Amino acid sequence: MSTILMSVADAFTTLAQVGNPTAEAPPLSDKIMQLVRYITWFATLSGVLSIIYAGGHFAWEKWSGGGLESPKMVAGAMIGGVVATSAGTIMNAVIGA
Repeated sequence: MSTILMSVADAFTTLAQVGNPTAEAPPLSDKIMQLVRYITWFATLSGVLSIIYAGGHFAWEKWSGGGLESPKMVAGAMIGGVVATSAGTIMNAVIGA
């Protein structure tokens, strides 16, 4: 029984000596961050293009006297833009960086 207690005590002192390890970036993290930057750029570009398209469609509907479906498109593009641009902030809040 004493050998078990000695092993536990040795393990505890070994773990206590480890201290506070410093954070280190995982391997290939620079490639992953580059991919995330590309995806962010694409999401921003697609949001801007969808708002431009919805605005043009809205103007066409007003000019031709058709049904007004474009305000929904503009609202959807703006809500999607808000979600896409706040994704980083939400992840920072969740992860706690």
